[in-house]
Amino acid sequence: MAVLAKIRQRSLLLILVIGFCLLAFVIGDLVQGGGFNQTPTDVGSVNGNEIPFDEFRVKVDNIEKGGQGMTSAQAVNRAWEQEVTVSLLNTEFEKLGLRVGEDHIIEVLKQSQDIGQNPLFLNEAGVFDVAKFKEYFKANPEQAAMINARRPDAALNAKFQIYSSLLKAGVYTTNTEAKLKYEMEANKVNFDFVAVAYSTIKDSEVKISDSEIVDFMKKNEKRYKADETREIEYVVINDQASKEDEELVKKEVEQVLAGKVTYNKETQKNDTLPGFRSASNIAEFVNANSDLPYDSSFVAKSSLPAEYAEQLYNLPQGEVFGPYLYNGYYAVSKSLGRQAGINAKASHILLAYKGAMRANPSVTRTKEEAQAKANELLAQVQANPSSFMMLAMTNSDDSSKQQGGDLGYFSKGQMTPKFNDFVFGNPIGKIGLVETEFGFHIINVTDKQDGIRLATIARKIDASEATSNAVYNKAVNFEMEAAEKDFAAVAKASGVTVNPSVKVQAMDESFGPIQNQRQIVKWAFDKKTSVGDVKRYEVPNAGHVIVKLKKVNEEGLMAIDQARLSIEPKLKNKKKAELIKAKLKGSSLADMAKAAGSTVQTVADATLENAVLPGFGQEQKVVGTAFALAPNKVSAPIEGLSGVFVVQPKSVAKAPAITDYKEYVAKLSGQSASAPGRVIGALKADAEIEDDRKLFY
Repeated sequence: MAVLAKIRQRSLLLILVIGFCLLAFVIGDLVQGGGFNQTPTDVGSVNGNEIPFDEFRVKVDNIEKGGQGMTSAQAVNRAWEQEVTVSLLNTEFEKLGLRVGEDHIIEVLKQSQDIGQNPLFLNEAGVFDVAKFKEYFKANPEQAAMINARRPDAALNAKFQIYSSLLKAGVYTTNTEAKLKYEMEANKVNFDFVAVAYSTIKDSEVKISDSEIVDFMKKNEKRYKADETREIEYVVINDQASKEDEELVKKEVEQVLAGKVTYNKETQKNDTLPGFRSASNIAEFVNANSDLPYDSSFVAKSSLPAEYAEQLYNLPQGEVFGPYLYNGYYAVSKSLGRQAGINAKASHILLAYKGAMRANPSVTRTKEEAQAKANELLAQVQANPSSFMMLAMTNSDDSSKQQGGDLGYFSKGQMTPKFNDFVFGNPIGKIGLVETEFGFHIINVTDKQDGIRLATIARKIDASEATSNAVYNKAVNFEMEAAEKDFAAVAKASGVTVNPSVKVQAMDESFGPIQNQRQIVKWAFDKKTSVGDVKRYEVPNAGHVIVKLKKVNEEGLMAIDQARLSIEPKLKNKKKAELIKAKLKGSSLADMAKAAGSTVQTVADATLENAVLPGFGQEQKVVGTAFALAPNKVSAPIEGLSGVFVVQPKSVAKAPAITDYKEYVAKLSGQSASAPGRVIGALKADAEIEDDRKLFY
């Protein structure tokens, strides 16, 4: 009672304390959960144009539904690329004032086969009829929504076609460029030179600091810009069968092979159940005792397990082979007989005609002409069978011509009926003519394979429950110890290997050889995950993967250790060049060569297009300097690609003047033809792209 009285006396204080604690709890939750920050609604932005998450999610769902075997992460990445591309292009379209009308949209729509080749929209001549197209949707308003949903994409496509045409028209080659190209190929220079290769100075003599690497990257920020990444190191503890598990499965298979004795409660006697050797209903026995169903087909020797193909193929009917280990199973196989000619090999020469199934549009001959040509070739082949391959390569109308008409091995029913009947109904070496829906075939039956029917009982070798429990305990113990101790030391003590660390980006779904593990990448990028944190994941078909966040690389310049690989050689050559220049003393090439321990060399008829120096490869800067200097003048040291050079021109032979540069215009035009295709990459490089997908996926 005394305690209750004291509580009543201090009730106001108690209420204030409880209220403060509740307020602190709510504020803490808001801060931790971002309650004071507005929940993001955009998945990103392109040059300030936001991409709403709700709209983006719909597009991801549509891609997932339409993509064969596509993962969620792949669908997200594809949708993102599409959104960025569309946003950049729309901005360009607006700048240019591109507009498309109804006719242009219909032209794009009819490029789709389900519209352009739809019989509903074709006239009597089999040509797409705009009037019929419009009339159909006017008469079927319930179908109009479908076509209206496709119009925005068609309009975008139409604008892109105009945009591409403008780009192609804007990329052209002038006569001045063609003239320069001609002169680069035809102007020739003769000169002497002294060269000292960078390799004459050991790498150990020049050091490159981290600060020098950073300074170089800052001068070339776009080239060395890096996205935010995480480095993960990991171990894999495989959940796989032990040797004891293998032996247990092998014994089970041997028991099935031998049969077993079981107690019959009804008769109160032991029953001897037949084994695989003496089973009467093979199919039923296999299906009751095997992890793989009974297969009644005949198989060729080439389709049998390579290691046991000889024994299985030559197994007498009724005999049993095994147990044998194959592809994660212990198996025993019983021969049920052989069959001749289950597979065949043939070559053909196809003479297609206009209107034949899958005939190439370039084929213009009539059916009568094709038949006449086929008869002519048949006579040639029958007179000289060795000419078949060459005649196929020069006359056949299908892709097998590249292999001399060889179609490889195929089974019964795989080819069109008449072709199939000829090949399987005739002996090896038979040559004949067959007409099918594809045209006229001159067929040569080149080989046949016999097959064997096997009844196989296969038991999968899986980890037992005891093995899986032991692996689980090992993985859990590793996770707990690695969280407190050195990751590599714990791995060594556990007898497992630490895999080389892998670098992942925010939207990756795999790392290293471990595929479809978006959950691990998300963990690495989670704000609550710190460097040194360890976590275990159960990965199907792999076992337990224990990962450690090794390093966080923020967005900005590339990591120094990564950039050093490409930058250090350049900076070292720069320092080596200064050391080499200090050696090149003297006023003549001979003096410089002597001072540097080199020799004077001569180059004849060098061009800017083919600026190859003996022993050094392409050195355009060196050859260009030789062209620019007056005869007999010694150049200053030139920092080339492979060393430091000093040149002394002897003579320059100017190319004769020409009036027609069409050949060189064509060369340059060919080189620039792909320029329009690079526009998306150029637009992305200059864009301000904010990618917040990791907040949603």
